[in-house]
Amino acid sequence: MDPNHYRFRGVWRLAAPPSAVYAALEDVNRYPLWWPEVREVRQTGAQSGYVVLRALLPYRLVVRLETRLHDPDAGVLEAVMRGDLDGWSRFTVAADASGGPDGSGGGSLVLFEEDARPGKPLLRRLALPLHPLFRANHAVMMHRGRRGLEAYLARAGDG
Repeated sequence: MDPNHYRFRGVWRLAAPPSAVYAALEDVNRYPLWWPEVREVRQTGAQSGYVVLRALLPYRLVVRLETRLHDPDAGVLEAVMRGDLDGWSRFTVAADASGGPDGSGGGSLVLFEEDARPGKPLLRRLALPLHPLFRANHAVMMHRGRRGLEAYLARAGDG
């Protein structure tokens, strides 16, 4: 096992319809409004920009994102990451056939996948002893992202 290679996969169940979830996920500039660990977004082109991330551990990551796949019909958003993290991440949004998180129907399933390696030298050196902490830090970030997106979509639905 390479301690510098991270593969993440998670599923979010949300009460909002897939079109609303997809629209929120494709609007990266608004992530800081609902995702606490996304501290800053700076767009550099139509399909590229930088994000500054910081979760529980005392370090921040600056990652350049470039859209690799944008397919609203399939519900897929995929970006290449370069900088403090190198790799890719993907959101796939679909209708929740099981009826959504509250059983009322009309909900969404969001599959998140990421394959990354740290580009920051310090993170590579600390990978072996701190691998479990890095994974836990990512899990907290994703949990808060799901909760933040859920609240953001609920506010948008009320407005």
